Amino acid sequence: MKIENTEKYTLISSTEVLFSNFHDNFLEALPSLEKQNLILHISDNINITKENFSLYLNIAEQRKENGTSFVVIYKTINIDDLPDNFNIVPTLIEAEDILEMEAMERELGF
Repeated sequence: MKIENTEKYTLISSTEVLFSNFHDNFLEALPSLEKQNLILHISDNINITKENFSLYLNIAEQRKENGTSFVVIYKTINIDDLPDNFNIVPTLIEAEDILEMEAMERELGF
């Protein structure tokens, strides 16, 4: 797992081959990233299922409650298979756009 910090967010990229290894590493690092907007970039080389994505739903909800954002980048999933409140996009640019939109929503009190 690779962690890169920017001014607006922390980008976490998978370098593992197995989803379980990546997920375990992510959960281990999560407490130290509590106050940061997170973008989770899951490699196309990891075999991940819709059920695996559901493991991130609680984290996404907790982030929203804490006033931070959580976005997943993954190219090959049908977003219609996931809840509407789960931010998953195919590119980093779109993930950055989500972060900006959510920051505006928070500023406006939504």
